[in-house]
Amino acid sequence: MMNESHAEAGAERGPGDFIRDIVAEDLAAGRHQRIVTRFPPEPNGYLHIGHAKSICLNFGIAREFGGVCHLRMDDTNPTKEDVEYVESIQADVDWLIAGWADHVLGYKRKGDTSGRVVLKQTAAEPQTLEPFYASDYFQQLYEYALILIQKGLAYVCDLTPEEVDAYRGAPDRPGRESPYRNRSVEENLDLFQRMKAGEFPDGSRTLRAKIDMSSPNIWLRDPVLYRIRHAEHHHTGDQWCIYPMYDYAHCLSDSIEGVTHSICTLEFEVHRPLYDWILEHLPVPQPRPKQYEFARLNLSYTVMSKRKLLLLVRDRLVQGWDDPRLPTLAGLRRRGITPAAIRSFCQMIGVTKYNGLTDVAVLEHAIREDLNRVALRRLGVLRPLKVVLTNYPAGQTELVEAVNNPEDPAAGTRQVPFSRELYIEQDDFMENPPPKYYRLQPGGEVRLKYAYIIKCEEVIKDAQGRVVELRCTADLGSKAGGPTAGRKVKAAIHWVSAPHAVPAEMRLYDRLFTVPEPDAAEGDFKQYLNPDSLQVVQAQLEPSLAEAKPEERYQLERLAYFCLDPDSAPGRLVFNRIITLKDTWSKELKKNAR
Repeated sequence: MMNESHAEAGAERGPGDFIRDIVAEDLAAGRHQRIVTRFPPEPNGYLHIGHAKSICLNFGIAREFGGVCHLRMDDTNPTKEDVEYVESIQADVDWLIAGWADHVLGYKRKGDTSGRVVLKQTAAEPQTLEPFYASDYFQQLYEYALILIQKGLAYVCDLTPEEVDAYRGAPDRPGRESPYRNRSVEENLDLFQRMKAGEFPDGSRTLRAKIDMSSPNIWLRDPVLYRIRHAEHHHTGDQWCIYPMYDYAHCLSDSIEGVTHSICTLEFEVHRPLYDWILEHLPVPQPRPKQYEFARLNLSYTVMSKRKLLLLVRDRLVQGWDDPRLPTLAGLRRRGITPAAIRSFCQMIGVTKYNGLTDVAVLEHAIREDLNRVALRRLGVLRPLKVVLTNYPAGQTELVEAVNNPEDPAAGTRQVPFSRELYIEQDDFMENPPPKYYRLQPGGEVRLKYAYIIKCEEVIKDAQGRVVELRCTADLGSKAGGPTAGRKVKAAIHWVSAPHAVPAEMRLYDRLFTVPEPDAAEGDFKQYLNPDSLQVVQAQLEPSLAEAKPEERYQLERLAYFCLDPDSAPGRLVFNRIITLKDTWSKELKKNAR
């Protein structure tokens, strides 16, 4: 029976899926006393939104069923991995699950290679904790390999990598056995130990499992378990010159750490028989971990291949791994998207075994829904147009009451200065408007939000004929509480007081690509980069934003959501546009389809 703590945890479950159903059944049947999952990225790049789905699934299951999830670096390829990536992965995971599932995040004490778990929340010295590493188990993996050799289930092969591929055959034809397949146990042990001792150059020998070269599953055709790499490792230094392959290290790392449910993306489904074969033929603890697969996240208008993301960074087509246009978690975090929005998105798309393309509009909906709830409202003008109220007293300033967040009454109100000289948005005025244009026009009226109704009396232009200033009159009784406060006009626009406004650089980010599937489009994916994915404007903001905080999110009313960028400095405000208030892309696509 499911114990009480499991029942309580299970009561917190969100929408079900086939993996959660398997976990619940395993607990109910008493197959496991505690659920252990793991999130095992290779530290060869930054995490992206696709990884977020796996993080939320693995940590979510641990949270819901009273278990623990290990953060483990699958660091078996020293030539592509780096401490920078290890640190970025840990920061991203900590950020994504902060305040949601810290109590299920498994770490280890620094230097401990036993696989013992320390929960982040209860650690006395959190600075001494670090993720698990597959490289922590290199000695154990080596000893397991010796057992396979002794059992006649592994051999040292002298074929080159190209020859190994050729001998493997294809799905429609069997492979050929290596001429080195029948070496004696004694010779294989000697050669493998000499491989470890560094006697042979890179690529000259491998250790292969002896399974079945005629298997319909090509992953069972004597797969490579170890290769020679004389390379410095970010975690183990120069201690090793032979490194295990992913398929060999992964299942054994799961076993050493006591993982119960090894949850992978769908492309690893064909690898599962090898996962099981390795565990079946070695004296590993029981019960053995089991692998389950789900469909990875494919998101429109971006790329999530680490190779392609690295190209964008190296070619300086973006400003780095944390560029807010990238789908990396570092980029999403810098853009101002909250962990709660990403977790909500991952819940929306669910967990299935069917690959498909998720419309980025689903992510944008989750972001807007979250920000509408938490963002503080502020006034700001991105492209300022000066307005002078000719009948308002010169030198006078009054304070108007503005709502901080209509979705949260507890957020209260603030006072915003109002004066004779204002800025409004250039787009809120049109000299020759089309029919049914209700914003400001010559002779027309609008309400300034929280303040007065104004009427445009005169348009001032520069020598090139550009509108640079509007002369208006204000209905001074139309503010709340005034004698004409109930008078109706068809539009209300935002504004800031010119003498009190603070200047700011506003970085307006948009989708990185112009086509939904740049990976699938013809030619080089980089040709589909959106030239308007970043626009920079100089804005004027209400004075309270001079004290903006990095952790806060702000809605500039009628415009978009913004957050403070790390490039900000005293006297130099820099904000990132997180997302527009409405989906502007669907309207543009409909217009282009006509």
